[in-house]
Amino acid sequence: MTLRVSHLDELEAESIFVMREVVAEFERPVLLFSGGKDSVVMLRLAEKAFTPARIPFPVLHVDTGHNFREVLEYRDARVTALGLSLIVASVPEAIDAGLVREPADGTRNRIQTPVLLSAVEKYRFDALFGGARRDEEKARAKERMYSFRDEFGQWDPKNQRPELWALYNGRHHAGESIRVFPLSNWTELDVWHYIARERLPLPSIYFAHEREVVERNGMWYAVNEFLRPRPGESSRLCRVRYRTVGDATQTAAVLSEADSVEKVIDEVASTRITERGATRGDDRVSEAAMEDRKREGYF
Repeated sequence: MTLRVSHLDELEAESIFVMREVVAEFERPVLLFSGGKDSVVMLRLAEKAFTPARIPFPVLHVDTGHNFREVLEYRDARVTALGLSLIVASVPEAIDAGLVREPADGTRNRIQTPVLLSAVEKYRFDALFGGARRDEEKARAKERMYSFRDEFGQWDPKNQRPELWALYNGRHHAGESIRVFPLSNWTELDVWHYIARERLPLPSIYFAHEREVVERNGMWYAVNEFLRPRPGESSRLCRVRYRTVGDATQTAAVLSEADSVEKVIDEVASTRITERGATRGDDRVSEAAMEDRKREGYF
């Protein structure tokens, strides 16, 4: 009798194996959790990896202060339901303390990096789980499952460790750390199929809804307390959904009628543009924008 394992089962098993390896090798791991779909899937994988015990690490959210209200509400509800310890690294608090300076254009994605690195140093985290996938963006496609960072939190794409036969080298000196990407081999469509299979709840903005938006550089941005129409721009009410969630000043929606997981799957299966390429304004600064930020210590 031949035992057939589904594609999703293979991805799940690989991710769970990586999570268990990290917990076995490292003293102070943490999971980056924003309330986005990828971090939701990682939490589910962590549940399965360590059940019946509780998830053996806290979750960390780097909060720009420019969040979608629905995502923050979901984040808090999910953390409470699972009995997790939530650490919030606040960009507004870092601005007030003088750690970083508010950018002239008001976009805070770039200044998340020193806030994240400060939290890593404060809590002495030596392994950080992130939900990045190789299909998202070119710089992320370069990274290994274990992404080594030096004592300054920086990444050198030319100095990565081999991962032959799923053997992961976690050796590091004091002050160094690794970023771990259990979803590296997943695609956006895999994530949605897993969400459907596991019946995972998500923030409502992932599904089609009416929202006041403004078109800017071919992208649809929500009008809110952080983003207002510029002179000459006019807002309109459109039916949209979000493929990814992040800073509300930099994350755009897509026009959509997909109001269920099944419809989202059909929509994602037919698109040829990655979610970051379609909805993240900060990635359009230059072709190397993401890689530059990752070299500095960004996820």
